[in-house]
Amino acid sequence: MQENLVQKIVEEVLQQVLKNQPSLQHDNKIPVGVSARHVHLAQSEVEQLFGENYQLTPKFELSQPGQFAAEETVVIAGPKGSIERVRILGPARSLSQVEVSFTDAIKLGLTPPLRISGDVKGSSPITLIGPKGSVVLKEGLIVAKAHIHMTPADSARLQVEDGQSVQVKLAGIRPIILSDVIIRVSDRYRLEMHIDTDEANAGLIKQGTLAEIVQAQSIEQTSVQTAQPVVQTATQLPEQKSVYHYTKKLLSQVQVAAITEQEIVVSKKTIVTALAYDKIRELNKTLTINKE
Repeated sequence: MQENLVQKIVEEVLQQVLKNQPSLQHDNKIPVGVSARHVHLAQSEVEQLFGENYQLTPKFELSQPGQFAAEETVVIAGPKGSIERVRILGPARSLSQVEVSFTDAIKLGLTPPLRISGDVKGSSPITLIGPKGSVVLKEGLIVAKAHIHMTPADSARLQVEDGQSVQVKLAGIRPIILSDVIIRVSDRYRLEMHIDTDEANAGLIKQGTLAEIVQAQSIEQTSVQTAQPVVQTATQLPEQKSVYHYTKKLLSQVQVAAITEQEIVVSKKTIVTALAYDKIRELNKTLTINKE
């Protein structure tokens, strides 16, 4: 069995164990990530700061799939001050951007706008200094709006839409409610709310604190049923209008959540994880095992 296949199975087993912990029992709870100042760079800026053909070096993975904190850092400078060792997040993007808190902006002597990540048009200028050169961005410095990353399945379950502005209650030591929190939906995302250090300090909020969208319908209306998912052979089930033929060796909860069809057909050799079965029940899907 391939190493990455084993790793996926182990990860899902661990998640199955963690499901029984009290803090993770409620499906409407959203983990919170505290995002410190950081930089996103286009490849052209990477090379200006670190050298020709330079590639960012992953230091550790971030919560969002495919994203990482790089070993590399830069100095960011404004008219009144600078901040050293600001972490670069990878991989390289199409557009460079710097995200800071309002407290950071005061030190820099700048007044960046409050924006959703990626919306840098007309934002503040900022200078970046690396070991091999410097870059002056005419625009690109923002204070990031609090936002929630989620999958389409999370969006349906929590009854919110991409781009929607919601109020969120954060259960920190000093509980607070944040308004105008933006929903961001993609099948590439993992459920997590992102706030900056100023917002975290206001509520004495730590990494992993749980949040709740206060406008969402009661979670009781969308709770997972305790009955086993419907599993039938291909010969037993009548023809369906919405069918997805899954051909990979492992079916996990992530794949189930990404599939929009109501019936999922798998080979008898496909490994279906316990969390995948739970997700099938939650989304009222049907799993069909092809015996051929």
